[in-house]
Amino acid sequence: MEKINEIFKNKDKTFSFELFPPKTDKGFANLLATIEQLATLKPDFISCTYGAGGGNRGKTLEVVEHIQNKHEIAGLAHLTCVLHTKEEIKDILQDIKSRGVKNILALRGDSPQDNPDWKPSEENFKYSSELCAFTRETFDGHFGIGVAGFPEGHQLCPDKALDAKYLKAKIDSGADFVITQFFFDNSDYFNYVERLRNLGVTARVIPGILPVTNYPSLIKFCGLCGTTVTDELKEIFEPIADDKDATLEAGIQFAIRQCRELLTGGAPGLHFYCLNKVSPTDKILAEIR
Repeated sequence: MEKINEIFKNKDKTFSFELFPPKTDKGFANLLATIEQLATLKPDFISCTYGAGGGNRGKTLEVVEHIQNKHEIAGLAHLTCVLHTKEEIKDILQDIKSRGVKNILALRGDSPQDNPDWKPSEENFKYSSELCAFTRETFDGHFGIGVAGFPEGHQLCPDKALDAKYLKAKIDSGADFVITQFFFDNSDYFNYVERLRNLGVTARVIPGILPVTNYPSLIKFCGLCGTTVTDELKEIFEPIADDKDATLEAGIQFAIRQCRELLTGGAPGLHFYCLNKVSPTDKILAEIR
């Protein structure tokens, strides 16, 4: 299976999806059925997350293996530093490698709810840039390494210029590409890319897309991860917040407009946060590809 940065050599733009491992056996079976349908959309790669502090990681690797072995699509396994010693991270990376997985998304990660005050010690990695450097050095180029980017700045780093320097540190430490957190104002993405280019970052910065399907849920989600709910979103979705069908249709049309503008403006592809569903990503993709 190819490393994602090798896929880039042959494709100007990539289209990819993100999934998460369900907690129940029934949910897992449903996800495999969803992947079957998503595979027909011919994504260039599919990533899979896991819970805070490493919860559900085993299922994540099962999902990524399934994506690669059954559907011959490159899988991207999330990997976080939180709660793990450097030695444990080495063992996890060895496990990922032994499964034939060649791509990781290197993240610092969130502290779990049952241990919110967790702080790294000398035995732990403090930043994802350290995880990138360790992976690159210890596994001698086996992995393609992606990292997360924050067009509006990370919640813990509201200074956008400083946040861009932290991203550059990840690239300088061995990361190959960037996938951004979702956003709704495309100028945030284009300004972010410009900040990175001015620092000498040439890596691909793939915008993350979250289609709007449930407005009240979106408001909560944006609050958790620091994404701005723009005035345009409010104008479109507040009047129809109680109408699921109208919200879904408006969400599809908004996403199509957003994606087209991003691609026209030079974005090197799109990464869809699918929330373990085929629709509406399939409809959006059909319009923009």
